[in-house]
Amino acid sequence: MAWGDWETLADADATEAWGAALGRACGNGAVVYLFGDLGAGKTTLCRGLLHGLGHQGNVKSPTYTLVEPYEDIRPRVYHFDLYRLADPEELEFMGIRDYFSGEHLCLVEWPQRGQGLLPSADCEVELQVVGTHRQLRCRACTREGKSIVMRMQQAVRTS
Repeated sequence: MAWGDWETLADADATEAWGAALGRACGNGAVVYLFGDLGAGKTTLCRGLLHGLGHQGNVKSPTYTLVEPYEDIRPRVYHFDLYRLADPEELEFMGIRDYFSGEHLCLVEWPQRGQGLLPSADCEVELQVVGTHRQLRCRACTREGKSIVMRMQQAVRTS
């Protein structure tokens, strides 16, 4: 499916707000791939999503642990950062398939590093730095992803 239009995010607060709306749109679970260079705002978006779903604590990038579980909220969220993944086979050793049950929301930064072992994304989000702000675009990859994007568009129209 095609990418949507680029949206401008003025600052970190706007990125977090977009993430919170995405979390609400994902409902009971989904797989979301996050693309963008270092510093593009992927973890900021995840922080907004998690806080929007009710997580009260800090949100850190799981760069060294590969996955950070958030089991205090519903749906459970598993935040993956595969930037430092040396070999996709490492995902098998950590039991990657157990996380993607369909009942959980899985956020995957740097999914291209786990290619071949990750399930397909329901939707993909790409972030980029443009001057002093960020731009974001989203695309649906599955029927569920299309529903997520439609709910996001509806939320934007009514806000």
